[in-house]
Amino acid sequence: MSLGARVRTVLASVGGLGLALGGAVSPASAADGVPLTPTQLFNAYRHCSTDADRPTYVGAGSGLVVEGIPATTDPTGWTRVGMRYQVWPAGHPEQATTVTRASATAGFESPATLPAEALADGQTYAWQAQTLAGDAASDWSAPCYVTIDNTRPASAPAVSSPNYPADTWNQGGEPVRFTLGAGGAGDVEGYEFSWQQDFPVIGTNIGDHGIPQPTDPYADTSWFVRADSLGGPATLSLIPPGGSGPMTLWVRSLDRAYNVSAAASYTFRVASTAPTVTPAGPSPEFGKPATFRLRPNPALQAKSPVVAYSVRTLGGQDGGRTVEVPAEAGGTASVELTLDGIYGERVEVSSRSANGWVSDAASWSITYDTTPTVTSQTYPENGTGGGVGVPGTFTFLPKVKDVVSYTYSFNGGDEVTVDAGAHHGAAVEWTPDTEGWCYLTVRATTASGIELASYDYYFTVAG
Repeated sequence: MSLGARVRTVLASVGGLGLALGGAVSPASAADGVPLTPTQLFNAYRHCSTDADRPTYVGAGSGLVVEGIPATTDPTGWTRVGMRYQVWPAGHPEQATTVTRASATAGFESPATLPAEALADGQTYAWQAQTLAGDAASDWSAPCYVTIDNTRPASAPAVSSPNYPADTWNQGGEPVRFTLGAGGAGDVEGYEFSWQQDFPVIGTNIGDHGIPQPTDPYADTSWFVRADSLGGPATLSLIPPGGSGPMTLWVRSLDRAYNVSAAASYTFRVASTAPTVTPAGPSPEFGKPATFRLRPNPALQAKSPVVAYSVRTLGGQDGGRTVEVPAEAGGTASVELTLDGIYGERVEVSSRSANGWVSDAASWSITYDTTPTVTSQTYPENGTGGGVGVPGTFTFLPKVKDVVSYTYSFNGGDEVTVDAGAHHGAAVEWTPDTEGWCYLTVRATTASGIELASYDYYFTVAG
């Protein structure tokens, strides 16, 4: 299974391949200049190897894409030319297969596909290219050497860890050391790994003039690791993505053509390394700054000192915010938070150690009742009183500080806002015009503009 290109740019200037097997095909509009040997040769979007002893390994189950940039001496540019490719088993040029691209543009990559039936699995081949211009042809390019590998590694890799044994609980706090083995597959060049069982696609970006830009996948150490030798092991040192609980690393072997093996998995368990978070006072007030103390997990601190904390608040007016707090000597820290969630708020804290370990989160929460207190002598809550045309006074008092106004409505009608007076309370008068069940909805607003939780007050007007 050969993995495809990440980005493949299609150029309108090279549309209409017009490929033919066999002899020369002249382009529809022949060039005026002398054809030149193609440059920028690639196979399967990977670099051409001109060393017969070090061929490029490629998959060619659907044929092999080869390409090069044709050129002529015509100075006008955008010359219409053709390209001819031929391929033969290494050491047997008399067995050559030829593919011709009738229409190409000088200065741009001109790909063609060598047929799969001409390419045997496990065989090394040489191929070369030449530019066609009218009835003229350039010199052939130097041969490129490829070995066809359409067979994936036969075995899934072996995965083990010396410091985080499988299927048992382990103390977290240090990177997990993994040993990866080829499982007996002798052509394994390296491994790809993932914590999510989703593996990246190995591909090639396409640059200006359609030139592929191959990169070494093993340069990306967040996903890939090269084996110590062909078919040999590799070692990894990884920080798990979460702080505690079951963890699974998924691993696949890669051969030199980037064919992938079946995936293997390694599961282990990590005990909690969460810090502790406690307020300096017993119960932080709503909307008022409060200091919280943060302390590291002792076992975690012993493995690698905690250097910082990530503090996240949930349920406040801004929906959630995160602050980074540097640790003091000994791994402790303090942070000042203003909790303004009208129903309460949760604080989540994780620590980061000097070696990169990120703990699971500790949680602290509080609930607030920010609804106003509502009373009425004439129309008692959940009771019957007054009557049609009988006015009643309704008194509002706050449960939190700094209330400056109240907004209310009777029976879902228009809202009315009144300013708070002495002791941040207010009183309103209302006269019913019908008997029966009624309700009053009230909410307070603070000096900082926070609209607090509303309260529904139910009563019945006597008949």
